[in-house]
Amino acid sequence: MSTLSRRRLLLAATLLAAGGAHAQSPAATGLPPELSGDLPGARPLGSATLRFFGLRVYDARLWVAGPVPGADWAAAPFALELQYARSLKGEQIAERSLVEMRRQGDIAEPVAERWLGNMKQLFPDVNAGDRITGLNLPGTGARFYVNGRLRGEPREADFARMFFGIWLSPRTSEPAMREQLLGLRSS
Repeated sequence: MSTLSRRRLLLAATLLAAGGAHAQSPAATGLPPELSGDLPGARPLGSATLRFFGLRVYDARLWVAGPVPGADWAAAPFALELQYARSLKGEQIAERSLVEMRRQGDIAEPVAERWLGNMKQLFPDVNAGDRITGLNLPGTGARFYVNGRLRGEPREADFARMFFGIWLSPRTSEPAMREQLLGLRSS
């Protein structure tokens, strides 16, 4: 056995012993089961990793069943899957989401408060390996799953547009991630 083969074998054994199944990136997995009924025939369009000060926060993957979403991405059905690499508080996820949503445009304060309250209910505390999958329901709203279980379905198209805009809008704070998710640039 070559030295390279031994190293790969040792690496694989180490990952399995350390719970590597939870640590693998979304690019290494198939269609999330929760999407089989909502987005039949979906395929991954792009994937990216969010890092903060060099630390991996989550891996993201954009699923599409039809034509590639273009400039009018909010009008297309798609799913955004986030697989977390570390523990985060649901309240912090919700608060950061609202900050990022405000990059897309103005949100009246009563609406922002309502959306924040909804997100605090939708997004639980997460640990490494947990997944939150959001499904865009064009003109209707969104549907959210946590580890494959339905968590909630906000029925506001503006909420869905601004929420998914965190990753897909040209006003995103992470333009390289947007390009990777939309398949415009490889990771």
